[in-house]
Amino acid sequence: MTFDRSIKIAPSILAADFANFGAECEAIEAQGADWVHVDVMDGHFVPNISFGPTTCAAIRPHIKGVMDVHLMIAPVDPYIDAFANAGADVITAHVEAGPHIHRTLQAIRGAGAKAGVALNPGTPAEAVAHLLDLTDLICVMTVNPGFGGQKFIDMSDKIKTLRSMIGDRPVHIEIDGGVDSSTAPIVAQAGADVLVAGSAVFKGGSVSDPAPYGTNIKAIREAAAGVYA
Repeated sequence: MTFDRSIKIAPSILAADFANFGAECEAIEAQGADWVHVDVMDGHFVPNISFGPTTCAAIRPHIKGVMDVHLMIAPVDPYIDAFANAGADVITAHVEAGPHIHRTLQAIRGAGAKAGVALNPGTPAEAVAHLLDLTDLICVMTVNPGFGGQKFIDMSDKIKTLRSMIGDRPVHIEIDGGVDSSTAPIVAQAGADVLVAGSAVFKGGSVSDPAPYGTNIKAIREAAAGVYA
């Protein structure tokens, strides 16, 4: 996994057909997805339950590119090795999920994955000011985490602040929540380069008819690339 600041589209399989995860991962990559985003929820840190490391291990052979695992769980540390061993390229933990996020990021890197840190809408950019040299990705939540299909919350000022804080460090800014072709330009113009999209990618398509996935991905990418900071 190499670093670059080009716009990357990371469809969230939370919006995919749960009975066909492997085929869905193959389909979105064939239709232009850059990363595959896996939203892990525990029913504790967030009010929903989704997948675990066993699911990640099962879909890993079907993903040629980056598997981007977003842990909406607490605690995080006991599960890092399991997700790393399942093949996660990026493991993202929430700054709000525990008292020792610095240690968590060290553990993620120590397990051989890229380290991400996520910020809920109510958490300021300054919460990661002393973590930037341990971080490969900052995920800005533009919804309150826990469910797909929520309305986008504009976090442009936070994104701009983070981009300024990052400077020339090789750190991605990822956006998760309510991203589609109408909101992608807002976050891209502020400085985000990885866009997570669920229903906006998967709507209208299926494993047997994946062409709409490609149309949706292209629309989001073109909308973002046209204004990317």
